[in-house]
Amino acid sequence: MLDTIRWQILFVALTGWVNRRQLEMIAYLREENRVLKEHLGGQRLHFTDPQRRRLAATGYRLGRQALADVATIVTPDTILRWHRQLIARKWTTVRRRVCRPGVLREIRALTGRMARENPTWGYRRIQGALKNLGHRVARSTIAGLLRAEGIGPVPERPTSWRTFLAAHWGAIAAADFFTTEVWTARVTYYTLFVIDLASRRVRIVGSTPVMSHRSAEPDEIASPPRFHAARS
Repeated sequence: MLDTIRWQILFVALTGWVNRRQLEMIAYLREENRVLKEHLGGQRLHFTDPQRRRLAATGYRLGRQALADVATIVTPDTILRWHRQLIARKWTTVRRRVCRPGVLREIRALTGRMARENPTWGYRRIQGALKNLGHRVARSTIAGLLRAEGIGPVPERPTSWRTFLAAHWGAIAAADFFTTEVWTARVTYYTLFVIDLASRRVRIVGSTPVMSHRSAEPDEIASPPRFHAARS
């Protein structure tokens, strides 16, 4: 009986010593956290997601009352809120949309090109043009893509002559003619040509001779020149 009492006394003393050691370690860690926070100069701490998960998992096992005694960098309510979010995220299924980057880049390029080359086209007109090309895009998506390109709605887009020329420069051609004098035959050749403004390529449309004024009849002079297609 006496031996049992001695063992109980020894166990109680050992337990008390362990508890005191744990309290001393907790007190030291709390004081260390205070010193670290003082070095931050009152700046707000920013935690990463893995850090929040570790604090939430450990703090939840302690409980609110124990957290109130040991937590120093965040409040117990914050730690428990992180734990609730952790559990909710565990049981929440997130549906990830499958996005094809190549198709998205193509739609973005087509949308910007249509808006720049056709300043009067609204979102619905562009939506219909994209649908004809096999792309089903919402009106709000088109508006967002154009905003990202710095292109506003129709009333805000420039519609000047300079804008029109820049948009359709590849499809515009200019026409003119030049004359060639042949003094030996007293003939003037009128040559009509067309120049592509984008590539600067010149194509001869045709050429026609007109007699010089010195030997031509009055009716011949008054009649306009008729151009003949040049042979390739």
